[in-house]
Amino acid sequence: VHVKMADEAVCVGPAPTSKSYLNMDAIMEVIRKTRAQAVSLNVSICCSFLSSLSLQASEGVTFIGPDTHAIQAMGDKIESKLLAKNAKVNTIPGFDGVVKDADEAVRIAREIGYPVMIKASAGGGGKGMRIAWDDEETREGFRFSSQEAASSFGDDRLLIEKFIDNPRHIEIQVLADKHGNALWLNERECSIQRRNQKVVEEAPSTFLDPETRRAMGEQAVALAKAVKYSSAGTVEFLVDSSKNFYFLEMNTRLQVEHPVTECITGLDLVQEMIRVAKGYPLRHKQADIPINGWAVECRVYAEDPYKSFGLPSIGKLSQYQEPLHVPSVRVDSGIQQGSDISIYYDPMISKLITYGSNRAEALKRMEEALDNYVIRGVAHNISLLREVIVHPRFVQGDISTKFLPEVYPEGFKGHKLTDLERRQLLATAASLYVAEQLRSQQFLGTPRIPIAKSKRSSWELSVHLGDGTYPVAVSKDGSSFSVEVDGMKLNVTSEWNLASPLLSVTIDGTQRTIQRISRNASGETSIQFLGTVYKLQILTKVAAELSKYMPEKAAEDTSSILRSPMPGTVVAVSVKPGDMV
Repeated sequence: VHVKMADEAVCVGPAPTSKSYLNMDAIMEVIRKTRAQAVSLNVSICCSFLSSLSLQASEGVTFIGPDTHAIQAMGDKIESKLLAKNAKVNTIPGFDGVVKDADEAVRIAREIGYPVMIKASAGGGGKGMRIAWDDEETREGFRFSSQEAASSFGDDRLLIEKFIDNPRHIEIQVLADKHGNALWLNERECSIQRRNQKVVEEAPSTFLDPETRRAMGEQAVALAKAVKYSSAGTVEFLVDSSKNFYFLEMNTRLQVEHPVTECITGLDLVQEMIRVAKGYPLRHKQADIPINGWAVECRVYAEDPYKSFGLPSIGKLSQYQEPLHVPSVRVDSGIQQGSDISIYYDPMISKLITYGSNRAEALKRMEEALDNYVIRGVAHNISLLREVIVHPRFVQGDISTKFLPEVYPEGFKGHKLTDLERRQLLATAASLYVAEQLRSQQFLGTPRIPIAKSKRSSWELSVHLGDGTYPVAVSKDGSSFSVEVDGMKLNVTSEWNLASPLLSVTIDGTQRTIQRISRNASGETSIQFLGTVYKLQILTKVAAELSKYMPEKAAEDTSSILRSPMPGTVVAVSVKPGDMV
């Protein structure tokens, strides 16, 4: 999408990042070729790699972002931690040097005391991070983290520090100019994570009081001034249950979650970055920075949330519709219908942001926006996002970085229907089936066969859902359907626009937005209801009685098949014929 929006676009290389966005020679060649006056590389993998940024000085190009020193100092977790200590910023206890090998890693971990966190020095975005609880996990973590760090950042250096169990992840947005002025723009709560990567963010945090907020903000500004930072940046902290906070890292770029800060402060951070790069002083004072309302952001990924809370999915977006008709919704995306989700980049589809005068309003709008988001062709994490924002613990603000594994210890299974919700789904599915049967009898709005018998007004159906099969009786009453399920009658009303990917249905006065994902001639249908996709089979009573005589397809024998849980590249095969596995 960004290529189509640009007046001029230049390809910097093939898809692998080592041959394109991490290839500084290619980046500089594009700058020379286009005679660019300014360049913005607001992608984390680029900003972590700009060791040759000083080359731009000779090209007369302005970098929209901090200078080389700040990027290098804060991009190296070892150096940044030392700088933070010198700036009197609270830091996590740990080893401040580079870990040479697995044996030294074990020795250091024992000295610090388990559990420990093994981190890539040049890392970001949760890559190259492992938690180790004993010597064996430390050795394994050292090997995997160094491999991932070398692959992702071209730098396999690691550090080890004390792992703070069950913390919150809260970050401070800072903004600084080239004249020594710096501001903190309040906090963002980023504790909902999987594999150390953020999933849901919000601003402000439900946890911080004004005193802690001010202390964190002042330390973030002190660090920014210590490295002569000039641009927008983020100082990340871990916060324990007693509101003690510890420096984690500083991201020398515009964060994915910056829109929630823009929502509550009214500042356009991109505009401010461009002004700072041009040399203008900041237009605001610390007292000018407000907290107005509440904003929530969900990261919509092309991932299967039922596998480790989200393993990447690849494919083409066969249908895509953003929920921009919902009030106070913002969608930042770089894709459109027909786009390919590949293995080469982060599988994020978009950032979905909602705003409200208070947290409850922002969350309610997010719930509506997720229900109205249409994504087809790839697996996505809408079901997980929706379950998180309506979960009682999240609504109460009782969260930490362990929220997902604590709430879903057996893994995410989707929404668990209550008896009422099950009846609503069955009634909706049955009504949808009947509406489609009635439509099939129409041709250009008139009966297909004028001499045909009058239309039916009642149907006896059998609906299979999960482990149960339910008799459902449907009768038509004008534009509504009266549906009997479990001996209870429900009134289902809709415009029944079967060509639309979204269907607004009212069930006994309760409005629901559903999506019919698929259907086939055997009565099988998939419906997205309350964020989760449910598989149903809808048959007439006669067809259901005869179906028991139909042979069932045998399940595939996968005992001799080894399948990858996600797309990727095979970098090593550690077995050979004859090995005992």
